[in-house]
Amino acid sequence: MTKLLIGSAAGFSGDRTDAARPVVDTMIRLGGPAALIFETLAERTLALAQLAKQADPDAGYEPLLVDMVSPILGTCLEHRIPIVSNFGAANPAGAARRIHRIAAEQGLRVPRIAVVSGDDIADAAGQALLQAELGERFEADRFVCANVYIGAQAIADALRAGADIVVCGRVADPSLTLGPALAHFGWAMDDWDRLARATMAGHLLECGAQVTGGYFADPGYKDVPDLAHVGYPIIEMDESGDFVIGKSEPTGGVVDTRTVKEQLLYELHDPAAYLTPDVIADISQAEVTQLGPNRVSVTGIKGHPRPSHLKANIFSEGGWFAEAEISYAGPGAGARAKLAMDILRARLPQLRIRFDLIGVSSVFDNDDGGGLAQLPASRVQAATDVRLRAACAHEDRATAALLPRELNALYTCGPAGGGGVRTSMRTRLNATSCLLPRDAVSEQFAFVDA
Repeated sequence: MTKLLIGSAAGFSGDRTDAARPVVDTMIRLGGPAALIFETLAERTLALAQLAKQADPDAGYEPLLVDMVSPILGTCLEHRIPIVSNFGAANPAGAARRIHRIAAEQGLRVPRIAVVSGDDIADAAGQALLQAELGERFEADRFVCANVYIGAQAIADALRAGADIVVCGRVADPSLTLGPALAHFGWAMDDWDRLARATMAGHLLECGAQVTGGYFADPGYKDVPDLAHVGYPIIEMDESGDFVIGKSEPTGGVVDTRTVKEQLLYELHDPAAYLTPDVIADISQAEVTQLGPNRVSVTGIKGHPRPSHLKANIFSEGGWFAEAEISYAGPGAGARAKLAMDILRARLPQLRIRFDLIGVSSVFDNDDGGGLAQLPASRVQAATDVRLRAACAHEDRATAALLPRELNALYTCGPAGGGGVRTSMRTRLNATSCLLPRDAVSEQFAFVDA
């Protein structure tokens, strides 16, 4: 069986839109069957997309869809490189219709675009299912949306049916890679070792440049050449599911055993049991080997039968989130910022406010302010460039809005030399998760006409 190339052109919503062209060109140059994936969904990304769709029925898909797809659509259609992505988010059919318009605008042939459904369980039947599972934890009056992580089966079915593009919502990230592998190699859905290998290949691809030097570089410790032009990853998979990972050329970045091991372990709670809708992958005996410059093989991955349940994320209205910042500089800046913080606490006792003294302490603290309370006074006194950040959440908009108003008033009512105030207000979503029986969820695909 001919090897399969799969390239990644995005690792999150908002990723670079010039990444796809070098990936597609490299795969064409290497020759043979290939597929291109865009991974653009995080848990909160999908909830925000659901809100966008509620405001506008034509919205709710990846905001950068046009910028991502337009540069390579014609080339992919010409070279029969299918595109598989979750950029459909809350509105896969809307994304499909938009891609049809891109093709028409560019004078391309009409692509066969399949939409995968089954993940969105916001309808009455889905809410009843969640009510039964969550009991009192399910707040029907505040419910916004819910999506189930579905797997690769419908993607593979769509590709076997001749899809040029497969648009998904909430499929598991690695399933974007497993789907093309299933369609190409014809593996059975209980061929656990092969499914696990392709799933971990997908895990390496799902974050885009994270496996080619992005989110890895640490000057003097983990140097990465030409990170400004980092290339995105491409895997070369054989019939066994084993694979070699490289990157698009000519680009910057690096693929070596360190970048691959970091990404293999990324978000992995148990290396012997990585749970996905398709398979439980086990990398406890995996071998990662450098074959040459920017070429690393991964072998020895095992698979176990897939879980009996699927993960669902449920989002509900969470009130309002307010945020405000002000800067202090020069001698005594730390003390003045702390005085401003104390003023806000005294003026707003009804709010639970998170404070950060950026430049003194922020990343390592938590919402209860325990870290700030334990800071040595000398450290605060020594700071000469500090930005005070304050944030709170509240059910009532007017109450939450008191925080930015009071911080703004520090211009003339607070410590000396405050400036650079910035404030924001936005609605907030609460998230919870649960497991649903697999047989309660149905996934399928359908073609969308131009």
